[in-house]
Amino acid sequence: METGLIPHGDLIATLREAVGSDAVIIDDAVRAVMAGDLYAEGPRPVAVIRPRTSTALAAAVAATTARGYSVVPRGDGLSYTGGYTCEPEHTVLVDLSALDRIVEISAQNMYVVAEAGVTWKQLYETLTPLGLRLPFFGTFSGAGATVGGGLSHGALFFGSARYGTVADNALGLEMVTADGTLLRTGQWALQKSPPPTFRNFGPDTTGLFLHDGGALGIKTKASLRLIRLPTANGYASYAFATFAAAGRALSAVARAGVAEEAYVLDPGAVAIQAERGNSFGTAWRAIRQVWSSTRGVSAGVKALLELARVGRAVIPEAAFTLHMVAAGACQATVLDDLACARQLALTEGGVAIAATVPRIARADPFPPLNAVLDASGSRWAALNVKVAHSQAQARIHEHQALVARHHQAMDDCGVRVTWLCSALGNHSFSFEAVFHWFDTWLPLHRQKADPVLLASFTRPLPNPVARALVATLREETCVLFRDNGGASSQIGRTHPFMEILDPAPAALLRGLKTQLDPRRHMNPGVLGL
Repeated sequence: METGLIPHGDLIATLREAVGSDAVIIDDAVRAVMAGDLYAEGPRPVAVIRPRTSTALAAAVAATTARGYSVVPRGDGLSYTGGYTCEPEHTVLVDLSALDRIVEISAQNMYVVAEAGVTWKQLYETLTPLGLRLPFFGTFSGAGATVGGGLSHGALFFGSARYGTVADNALGLEMVTADGTLLRTGQWALQKSPPPTFRNFGPDTTGLFLHDGGALGIKTKASLRLIRLPTANGYASYAFATFAAAGRALSAVARAGVAEEAYVLDPGAVAIQAERGNSFGTAWRAIRQVWSSTRGVSAGVKALLELARVGRAVIPEAAFTLHMVAAGACQATVLDDLACARQLALTEGGVAIAATVPRIARADPFPPLNAVLDASGSRWAALNVKVAHSQAQARIHEHQALVARHHQAMDDCGVRVTWLCSALGNHSFSFEAVFHWFDTWLPLHRQKADPVLLASFTRPLPNPVARALVATLREETCVLFRDNGGASSQIGRTHPFMEILDPAPAALLRGLKTQLDPRRHMNPGVLGL
């Protein structure tokens, strides 16, 4: 529908010429879905464009900003920090989903070039038969989450305890800046166009554009390093009586460098995982995935016997659980790593339990996106902070105290919190608070969740009281993180950033923004720019 878009007719016509008529979407329903994330709805853009090439995108961006409009990049939208909120009646939103090609895989040089709209699942399934893998290889939402979104917002999880975030494994980027310039970074930027294998030829230009929320440009391609697919994997889980003990064990395992993933779930998070796995269909999917992920019949039988033992009784009541995955070139190395992790966990009072959670997570790392809602149909939104291991215990305690201050109000309107802690390399502790509440679903929830699943729920009514409380909890959480020098990997328009930088780095970043985007048309407002 073009109702209300007459003032933008010249822009729409130019965009159609740049990217093709079918790649310019002005349908009201599509614009509504694209404008919001998993936490809140935003103002609708004038149009959504879905370019198929970098050059088409560059032409569209140049035409848009020349007319005084802003451009906002969007991956799959699976975020909750307002990273692509539009300016009313003044924004073209760039949907990068059509830039979905894996351009090059070099097993000789150990890199892959992927366009920004490629998903983590797509990369994993393409590389695995070749015996290759990304070091960090995806997020929980990797069935939809994209390379471009991950590079802009600090994607982490699978492989992160050993290899860090996707930013730590990027070798070079291709970008479109606010005036439509197409530029490359790192060794990729050389006029001779060598293979993009070395990032730090001179100053780290690649790093300038990572975790920027799209404030400095729109990522179109990335060169990412590869590793050989580990031939041996091992799994372990431990239960602890307290959050503090589980957190100390997580830090110890991270420092030892013996896991590819290491993470702690609180009792509430464990209960949610159990709820999600209660259906026959989910259980059968887990069985098939665990079987297919093992090597050999005997290993498969052993894995399924362990899976069969799982149940609520396996995890002690009210326990905090540490889960880990070890991986390596041979089983002896993996067993050594698990033995080291076991000693560290036992030192903190951990009790070994069936390693079903990490086994299933690895067997099916990128399931359908039904987890955009809880198993009961309630909504959730998360906030994360990265701290030093020495600060982790204090941050856990402080956030527990913050939640306790709102305990009665949370009980009254059905808001609850769960926590996820994970290792990020051997040097950083990731703490994530997840707020859950019943409220009306947003367009993105309805788009991503399976219609059959949605039909099985009683559709929640609007819950403004709970929504307001969650907003308060999120605001106070961000203040807590800010006041203690915490860093976030997904800043968007939610976490404070520019206002808490020292003057010198703030001036440097503002200068870079001015150089690349003097009229502030590239995702204005994100990061506080």
